Amino acid sequence: MGRVGLTTERLVRAGAELADEVGFDQVTASALARRFDVKVASLYSHLRNSQDLKTRIALLALEELADRAAEALAGRSGADALAAFANVYRDYARAHPGRYAAARHPLDCETAAGSAGVRIAQLTRAILRGYDLSEPDQTHAVRLLGSVFHGYVSLETAGGFSHSAPDSQESWTRILEALDSLLRTWPDRP
Repeated sequence: MGRVGLTTERLVRAGAELADEVGFDQVTASALARRFDVKVASLYSHLRNSQDLKTRIALLALEELADRAAEALAGRSGADALAAFANVYRDYARAHPGRYAAARHPLDCETAAGSAGVRIAQLTRAILRGYDLSEPDQTHAVRLLGSVFHGYVSLETAGGFSHSAPDSQESWTRILEALDSLLRTWPDRP
């Protein structure tokens, strides 16, 4: 029987909050137990270990991202959908840096296949249907978008763009315009 008031969901949400406060790498079962002023053993009726906690936080983060992306994309297409999707990533990373890092946590194949990461990939492909890309170019484009969004957000949140003009928002807007242009004129391979 677990300690009264502790549930897996409550622990995972508290772990996600802890990740946002101290960084995903610093989240452990011990740190979470301190937050609840309990012994680590009290968590083991709900979590197997720190790795299980991190996996569950990653799944929560992917679910939150997928829900926000689906909401942002509703009724949009083309450049508008691309910008909405990109802004979900950027806004989420800024508001929840630890959870955003958790969304990049490696998952085993079975866990990944059952995660909301699949929905995120489907939403990305839905955006790309508006650009009339076929395979394997669609997969290349999914990887390009993920790389650009993650790279920009990682550099920006680390302060990489805070010391020079133009403003980071202006660059973000221009990058999204450039991606839209690239996707509309994706090069054919001979």
